[in-house]
Parts: sequence; structure tokens; C-alpha cells
Amino acid sequence: MEIEYIGEQLGYGIAGNLFVIFAFIGALLATLSYYLSFKTESSKTWRNYARFWYAVHSVSVISILILLVIMVFNHRFEYYYIWQHSSTTLPGYYILASIWEGQEGSFLLWMFWHIVLSWVLIRKAGFWEGPTMFVIAMVQVFLASMLLGVNVFGVNLGTNPFILLREHPEMMNLPFTKFPDYLDRLTDGRGLNPLLQNYWMVIHPPTLFLGFASTLIPFAFAIAGLLTKKVKEWIIPTIPWAFFGVMILSTGILMGAAWAYEALSFGGFWAWDPVENASLVPLLTFIGGAHLLLVYKKRQRSLLSSFILIIITFVLILYSTFLTRSGILGDTSVHAFTDLGMSGQLVVYMLVFTLMGIYLLIKNRKLIPKEKEDEHISSREFWMFIGTMVLVISCIQITFTTSIPVINTLFNTNFAPPEEVVDHYNSWQIPIAIIISILIAVAQFFKYQKTNSKKVIKHLVISAGISLLLAVALQFYFEFNRIQYSILAFASIFAVLANLDYMINIIKGKLIHSGSSIAHIGVGLILLGALISNAKSETISQNVLDVDLGKEFPNQENILLYKGDTVPMDKYHISYTGKEKEGSNIRYHVDYFERNFQDKSLKKAFTLSPVVQTNPTMGNVADPDTKHFIDKDIYTHITYADLETLNETGDPEDYQKARVDFYDKGDTIATSNALLTIQSINNLIVNNEYNLEKEDIAVSLKILVIGLGKQVKFAEPVFIVRSGRIETIPAEIEDLGLKIDFTNIKPEEGLELSISEKFKNKKEFIIMKAVVFPYINILWIGCILLVIGSWIAIVHRKRENKRLAT
Repeated sequence: MEIEYIGEQLGYGIAGNLFVIFAFIGALLATLSYYLSFKTESSKTWRNYARFWYAVHSVSVISILILLVIMVFNHRFEYYYIWQHSSTTLPGYYILASIWEGQEGSFLLWMFWHIVLSWVLIRKAGFWEGPTMFVIAMVQVFLASMLLGVNVFGVNLGTNPFILLREHPEMMNLPFTKFPDYLDRLTDGRGLNPLLQNYWMVIHPPTLFLGFASTLIPFAFAIAGLLTKKVKEWIIPTIPWAFFGVMILSTGILMGAAWAYEALSFGGFWAWDPVENASLVPLLTFIGGAHLLLVYKKRQRSLLSSFILIIITFVLILYSTFLTRSGILGDTSVHAFTDLGMSGQLVVYMLVFTLMGIYLLIKNRKLIPKEKEDEHISSREFWMFIGTMVLVISCIQITFTTSIPVINTLFNTNFAPPEEVVDHYNSWQIPIAIIISILIAVAQFFKYQKTNSKKVIKHLVISAGISLLLAVALQFYFEFNRIQYSILAFASIFAVLANLDYMINIIKGKLIHSGSSIAHIGVGLILLGALISNAKSETISQNVLDVDLGKEFPNQENILLYKGDTVPMDKYHISYTGKEKEGSNIRYHVDYFERNFQDKSLKKAFTLSPVVQTNPTMGNVADPDTKHFIDKDIYTHITYADLETLNETGDPEDYQKARVDFYDKGDTIATSNALLTIQSINNLIVNNEYNLEKEDIAVSLKILVIGLGKQVKFAEPVFIVRSGRIETIPAEIEDLGLKIDFTNIKPEEGLELSISEKFKNKKEFIIMKAVVFPYINILWIGCILLVIGSWIAIVHRKRENKRLAT
């Protein structure tokens, strides 16, 4: 007998599935129609058909998004995607962001931006509409297939966001799905991952996916040029799109860096995470390709290189999608999705467009002119080409190291990723950054074709001299411990001053012509700010209490704070004043004091309130708090806080709720008034003290207990297996109010201890880490200038194109 489920609203699913089908069919028929529009004589008729079907596709995708918004805000947990990513306790902006937390939602976001950009293109493309939209519609076919959720000849195509919770493979056999009123029993969804509960989650993914989408338009123009054999004409209309894409993709990546710095506890804005790298590499090839488009526009050179870099940029976006979504990076990246079984589909998606680009380049190789002579060394195009090749070298190094898991999977090798990831990448990328900085300082002073080198040197010598003096001053002030840091300081300052000189003395401050110079100044400031803030970052939270916090919380990086106590930390004194609970967040308030040198009193300077987000399903997450100054940031986060006994009260002689966790030999465990160190594991034989018998299996732990008053104790809790049953003998330390129970042994997880404290002995404490990042604002100013400069350059290129068209 079929179960009649109560409360389910199936209309959403029916409508959603219809829209998914229409989105796929619309894109498929638009692809065919657009192809015929430039391959047959009935071009106008087929173009009208193509626009109709592309409109069907567009409306369907937007309708899917609208449906998901309605479903998620109405908490329709009968649908697995809504249950998996949202909950009733989330604020509205996080509920909206939960739509693109999952793979299906992020594919939809990607398609949505393709639709927005492609309709702009349709309005302005003219002749290029047919071949470019053929490519774009074809890409949409593949993306729409990621939402189908159907099985074709044993192959799964995509995952459907409208599948019911009770029909999902992970849930369908669970007993609660057999109850007609299971929805009433389903009180809430899983919710948004605590790591992603940040305002950046609302704005960073949409911006990044717009950046991803923007790489498709230049790719479509490049393929269109090859399909129509107009291998030169595609360059001019592509340039504004290329620089728009560079600007947006840069903005998206920089937003991610700001998020990592501010909230993700990476201890910096760039951690060389594999998924971060996978987004950075196409940006670098995109920058190189966009600059070579300018070279071709001015000098009709580097056409083949322009094709290759524009095509490979989009292919690398697809590769980054594969890395992120295939699950292959699951153990090496905090950003990667788990595998939803779409790895094969993603590989096909990537291969189709890779092979299309290769095939068309080979087919049209004779139409692509070759340079009869090399660029002159004193020409701007020569140095722009050199800069592009340096970026390519950077991409090769980053891609190889990031792809180690892929290489191991494909070729059954056992390459190990670098142990010190940041040092490994920096050893390669800092020299490259030095070369790029010098090139962006020098290249603009050269003219296209040929330049009087003496004039260039005359212009540059003043900027170089001032840069050298400033770099020497920075070396004395910061005492960089590596020569490459000092050289990068010089190169980045040189990039800033040389481009400033170019703006003032060459283009006479004309803003519309200053876009590239402003963007290059931004790059120089980003590199300088990154250098200073990372190379000279300092952990100031060194524990001043004469207590070893153990290997998990090294004393040189963590400080132990008891509520109400004031202790020195660097030039400050700090005091933990208490906590407050806001929903799932626990906010810990730490006051910072500065000493008044006249009367030696302490004056409150500011308060930081780092947060611990509690989530019993996905685990707790520390959310830092930062105090921003003009010359530095003080970055603070909680490394340990007792969440088990939060707000618990009782009789002073009673024990609080036990804290249960797994540990290993050598671990140090902090309680409110003592530190426990597991020194040894001992097998016990027949022992009258514990009433052990021959058949008993008994193990004890020798635990060193050091109280805050330096009293040294030893505890020996016992774990016994007797006649197939587990028995324990806890160890109690009366004067410290501690009870330690050894409750289990699991080979994969370790030794399970249950630790209780009496209410009268309990003293609230936290362990905290604080890091100073000096002059980080230089980097953020650079980011702003990079975006502003890119926008000015886009406006300038569009005006140039209009002027050339008339």
C-alpha cells in the first residue's frame, strides 16, 4: 500500500523538474539553431529560432532560481537540497546564500551569469552573434545537464535540486521516511556550514562566478573567429570583454582572500589552498591573454599566443571546476565539494571544449600569420610578451603542485604534496613577482615598435633610485631575513613609483588614459602589502603563566586567560571579561589595556569579541575578531573554550557535566584549574588494589596533574574488560575538584577520557591566539586601485572601439 505523506508540497518539485528539462532542451536547440544561423543561407530565420530557444532556456534557469528562493525561505524541508543547506535558525541573508552552498546551486549561479552576459552580447554582437552564441549555448547545455539527475544507460547525469528528501539515496531507507507525518518530525534542516556563515558568503560566490562566466565571452569570440575563419577580426570586440573579465575575476579572488583573512582562521589572506590556486591560475592566463590582445591590436603580433591564452583560460576554469567538484581535493582543500558522482561528466565537459580549441587551432593554423621578424627589444610589445611568458611559468608551477592528487590518480604515482606549502610556493612565486613588478614598472615607458632606450632610462632612473632608498629604509626598519624579500620590496615600490611617474609626466594626469597605470600601482601595492604583512606578522599571544599548555596549544603562540584576571601581552594588558550567547554563536569579550606612562595606570584601549560558532552536526568553528589600525591589524581568535558546561550551575560539591573526548599518549588537557598530561599507558595484571582477576583485561593511564598553584599530582584511572563487560575505576583529586574516568579505547580515535570538575573548583577560562599583521592596509588600498584602474581601462577600450567603428 502506497504511503500518503502529509504536508508535502509536490508542486515545487513538478514545476522545478519541468524547468530543468526546458533549460536543457532550450539550450540544446539554441545551440543547433545558432550553428545553422552562420552555416546556412537562412541565417536570419535560424537566428530568430535560436533567440527563441535561448529565451526559453534563460527563463527556465531564472525560474529555477526563483523557485529555490521561494522554497528555501519557506523551509520546504521535504526537498533534500533545501534540508541539506538551510535551517529555520539562519538569518535571511544566510538563507539566500545557502542556495549556492551546494553544487547544484552554484551551477545555477554560473548559468545565470552566462545568461546575463550573453543577452548583453546579443544586443551588441551583430555579425558575431551566431558563432559566439553557438559556443555559449553549447556551454549551457553541459551546465544544464548537471541538474538533470537522470540515469542514461547506467550513467548518472547531474544531480537534481528538486529531489524529495525521502527519495534521496542517502535518506530513502531511513525509518523516519516511512511515516506519513515525517515532515512534522523533521524539525529543522542541517543548515549552512558554520565556516560559511559570514557576510562574504553572500557576496563572494556571486562575484567569483560572474568572474568565471566572464571568461566565456572572450573564449566564445576566439572559437567564433576560428569557426568563421575571421582569425583577426575577433580581437577588437573581445578586448573590452577580456578586461571586464580580468577586473571581475580579480575582484572575486580578492574578496575570497579578504574572507580568508578576516574570518576563516587561515592566519593570512592567502594560504595557497588548492581551490584558491585553481582560481588564480586562469586569472593569470587571462591577464596575459588580455595584454596580448592589445599587442595584436597595436602591432598585429602574437595572434597565436592570444588564441592559446584566451582558450586556455576558459579550459582552466573548467579544470578548476573539476578539481573543486570531483572530490579529488577533499583531503587537501577546505573549499572542495565532496564527490556527487559527476566526475566523469565534468571530465567530458572539460575535454569537449579543450579538444574543440585544439582542433580548430590546428585546422586554421595556416590562416594565423607568423611574425617574419622578432619584436625589437626596445618595443613595448616585446616586454609585454615577456611578461606574459613569466605569468605562464607561474601558472605551470602552481598547476603542477595543485594537480598532484590528479597526477597520482591518473598515473598511479605517489607524489607527496609539499610539507611546507606556503614556503614551497613562495620559493617559486616571489622571484616571479619580482620580475613582474619590474616589467610593469618599465614596460609602459616603451612605445610600440621601437623606442629610444636612453629616454626610457632617463625616466626610470629617478623612480628606481627613490625605490632603492625606500627599500633600504624598509630593510633597516623591518629587518627582512631573506634577500628575496628585500628585492621584492624594491621591485614593488619601483612598480608604484614608475607608474605614478608615467601618469604625471607622460600622460599628463589624463584620467581616462590612466587605467592601466592605476591598476599597475594597485598590483605593486598588493605585493608590497602582502610582503610586509606576512613576512613581518608577529604572534603576540605568548603564555605568561608558568604553565605548559601542551603541544596542541604551544605556549609561544597561545595565552591562557582566566575570567577576571589581567595579564600582560606584548605592549598590552588583556582581560577576559565574559561571554554571551547569540543564537548559535558564543561571543567571548577580551579587553585590551594600554599603560599610561605618566601614572603607570592601565587605560582601556579597545575590546575584541572573537566568536565560536556552535554546530552539533558539522562541528564548531572559531570566528576571529580584528582591530584595525592605520598601520596594523590585531587579529584574535579562540583556540580553546569549554563549551560542554556552558551556563551550567549546581551544588558546589557536585561535579559538572563531564567533558568526553579522545586523546593520545603525550597529549596535554587543560581544565579550569589544572593541566593534565597523559604520560604512559600501563597494562595491569592481577592486582589486589583494583580487585583484578586472571581473566580481566585492565589498562591504566598515568596522568601528570599540575594545578595552577604548581601542586603536582598523579592520577591513574583504570579501564577494565571483565567477562565481556566494560568497567572503569575513575581517579579523583579532591583538592582540585577533578574526576578523571578512562572510559574506552578505540584504535582509530585513541583513548576516551571523561573529565569532570566540581562547581566550587571551576574557574572559567579561554585559550586565545593573537597575531599582528603590520601595514595590511597597503594591500587593501592596492586591491581597490586595481579594480578602479581596470574599470577605467575598460571604459577607455570601449571608447576606442566606438571611435574605430565610426
